[in-house]
Amino acid sequence: MENKNKNTTDFVHYTVMKNEVIDGLNCYNSDKIYIDCTLGGGGHSEEILKRISPKGKLISFDVDDDAINFASKRLEKYKNVIIIKGSYSDIDIYLKKLGIEKITGGVIFDLGASYHQLTCQNRGFSFMKDAPLDMRFNQDQDFCAWDIVNKYKEAELVKIFSELGEERFSKRIAKAIVQNRPINTTLELADLIKNSTPNIKSKIHPATRVFQALRIEVNHELLNFENTLKKVIELSDVGAIICLLSFHSLEDRLAKRTLKLYSSQCRCDKNAIKCTCGGKILELVNKKPIMATNEEIKINPPSRSAKLRIARKIK
Repeated sequence: MENKNKNTTDFVHYTVMKNEVIDGLNCYNSDKIYIDCTLGGGGHSEEILKRISPKGKLISFDVDDDAINFASKRLEKYKNVIIIKGSYSDIDIYLKKLGIEKITGGVIFDLGASYHQLTCQNRGFSFMKDAPLDMRFNQDQDFCAWDIVNKYKEAELVKIFSELGEERFSKRIAKAIVQNRPINTTLELADLIKNSTPNIKSKIHPATRVFQALRIEVNHELLNFENTLKKVIELSDVGAIICLLSFHSLEDRLAKRTLKLYSSQCRCDKNAIKCTCGGKILELVNKKPIMATNEEIKINPPSRSAKLRIARKIK
């Protein structure tokens, strides 16, 4: 088994829709403040740093030590970047500590797990390699996928598999899990899922949706994203750009719904007699999501599911 503190030379990273995201930020020669909520391998962060002026500033967040170690080395020549080991969900707290009142330039959310996390054997994100049921972005966190699989009630498992994985056979899978506990490794779980569901022709492995649901639950991905996006909208100055790069329907649906709400003429309750919300505060830069090019998909097939939504703060 690989060491938990994986050497950064083994860190494999591909920056999805790099040009589209950075072009969306429109940060060339800017002296404003930019935020990369998900540093990862540092691909988007480096492109921002190449473009902003020396007076500009970039603040990048991540909770993954592997990502921080790799990206820190990659970005070491830049003096106007601050890398924070912490969750972007606490962005308001960290910005306050730095004395920053407003995000003047823009923000990037690159959601989901990184290629490194998905392919690193000991992290337990993949059903293609045997590993402990882990799936934590933050290795300092105690709660992991093993706790969900072996401690959640059957009804709770059905709920997360259905809602976070959109798995049609959630009840069968949850029942099989409860009946076969303890389950300790990724391959144990994957085989159990495969054996407890009908043999249907599909391009994806039978365990794909359940593993997605477990990962989202372990890391509170959707809740953190929704809460942080609302914080970012409030913290952004007029003219700031918000770029949202998602990789599955739940993330994109949440991004679309939130941007639509804040770009509508009124956000008040429909029964309210008078508008008190102040009207629309966002302008959609692209009404339909931007997709990866065919050329990029050939180089990096997982980018086929990527969707980029961009909005601008107008009030």
